[in-house]
Amino acid sequence: MEQFVTNFIQEHGYLIYPLVLVWTFFEGETIVLIVSALAATSAPFIHLPLLAFCATAGTMAGDQLFYYLGRHYGTPFLASRPKLAAKAERGFELLRKGEVPFILSYRFIYGVRNVSPFVVGVGGIAPLRFFLLNLTASTLWAITFTMGGYFLGKVMEQWLEEYKMHMVVGVLLLIAAVYLYNRSKNNRSTSSA
Repeated sequence: MEQFVTNFIQEHGYLIYPLVLVWTFFEGETIVLIVSALAATSAPFIHLPLLAFCATAGTMAGDQLFYYLGRHYGTPFLASRPKLAAKAERGFELLRKGEVPFILSYRFIYGVRNVSPFVVGVGGIAPLRFFLLNLTASTLWAITFTMGGYFLGKVMEQWLEEYKMHMVVGVLLLIAAVYLYNRSKNNRSTSSA
């Protein structure tokens, strides 16, 4: 199976980059971590700089779109949806505390990432200012997750190699335990019937 995956990625690996670009437009930590971990283990032909570039471009494009939607349509949109406005309030609080730190860090804050560029647009941050901060933040985010996934992949590869026999024994014991449990459960239900 591993050889099949490796061969498939080698033959069709070029599809990874547009996939990352599109996926990170909406959300992307997971795909960036997985693909960069693959680059560290079974797919060394994946180019990390190109991966980071695609992740940067995808997340930046998505955030630019949501910024402009917030800038042009955000206030009436939130006014007509009080529940959503209440959820966005956390983003407004963080934006009021500091525009630059918020814009540079919101990608790393779980639960506010997707609404944050919309909030920044509603908050009235100038387009050029947001573009430059978004470029910086997107680049930092992409490099962090690309390198994090790569090093995670290296550690996992080393750990799996070192503990391969332990894992095999563990999986066999788990299978045996599940089998014995199911067998004893079936025996109990048969004897009580």
